[in-house]
Amino acid sequence: MSSLVEAVGPYVEAVQGTRVVDLEHLDILRAEHGLSRREAEIAVLEHGIMPRRYLRNAGTVGVEGQLALLRSSAAVIGLGGLGGYICEGLARMGVGRLVIADGDIFCDHNLNRQLLSSERNLGESKAQVASERVSQVNRGIEVVCHPYRATRENLPQLLSDVDVVIDALDRLPSRLVLQEVAAQVGVPMVHGAIAGWMGQVMTILPGDAGLRALYGDGPVPEQGAEVGLGTPPASPMMVAAWQVHEAIKVILGVGELLRNRMLLLDALVGEIRVIELPNRI
Repeated sequence: MSSLVEAVGPYVEAVQGTRVVDLEHLDILRAEHGLSRREAEIAVLEHGIMPRRYLRNAGTVGVEGQLALLRSSAAVIGLGGLGGYICEGLARMGVGRLVIADGDIFCDHNLNRQLLSSERNLGESKAQVASERVSQVNRGIEVVCHPYRATRENLPQLLSDVDVVIDALDRLPSRLVLQEVAAQVGVPMVHGAIAGWMGQVMTILPGDAGLRALYGDGPVPEQGAEVGLGTPPASPMMVAAWQVHEAIKVILGVGELLRNRMLLLDALVGEIRVIELPNRI
C-alpha cells in the first residue's frame, strides 16, 4: 500500500485546502499495484489524500469520515421508489459495501417514480439492475446482490455484517419484521415511507419501540395511506435523501439522530414537523 501512495505522490494537488488525487491516475496506479479501487482509495485516504471524486464530501465528513464510509457496510432492503435513490446516494457518498435485496422485477407502473426503472429494463430484476447501476456510479463499491425477497428467515444472514440497514419496503408487516430482526442482530435501522405529497423518516436503534410506538403490538394492515394517496415521483426522492443522511450519521456517529422521533414531511403545504414518540409500546 505504501508503494502505491509513493507512486501517487506526483499527481497529488491541493484543492481548497485538501490534498486530492484524480480518478484517472489513481486507477492507473492501483491497477499497476494489483489493488481494487476500494483498496486504493482507502490506502490514499489513510495518508490524508482524498480521491477527487469525493472532494465535495470533504467539507461535510473530512478525510477521516470518508475513510470510515469506505470501510463501512450498509444494507438496503427494497429497491423500488425509495431504494433506488438510497442506493444512488450511498454509492455517490462512498459507503464501501452495499448489501441489497429485492425479489421483484420492474414493471411499467414503476416508471413514474423509481430511479432504476426504464422502458428498456421492464421485466428485469430490481436487485440486478441496482447492482449494475452502483457499478456504473462508483466501481469502488462492493455490492452484495440478493435478487430475492427479504424474510424473517434470511434477514439475519443479510444483516450479519452491516453497520446500518435502510428500510425501503412498501408493506407494513415486512417493515416490522425488518425492525425485529435488525434489533436481534444489533443493527440500527433507518425507516422511511411515503404517501402522496407526504413522507416520514425515523431511525430505530436496537431495543427502541420504533414502529411499534406508532402501530402498537397487534396486527397491522398490509399497506398504509399510499394506497389511496398514490406515490408521485418527488416523494421518494425527498424521503430517500433524509434516509441517506440518517444512515451516514449512524455510520459516522455524528449529529443528532431521528431516534424516538418521527420526521413528517408535507410538500403540499410546505411543512416539516418532528413528533416525539414514546420509547415503549
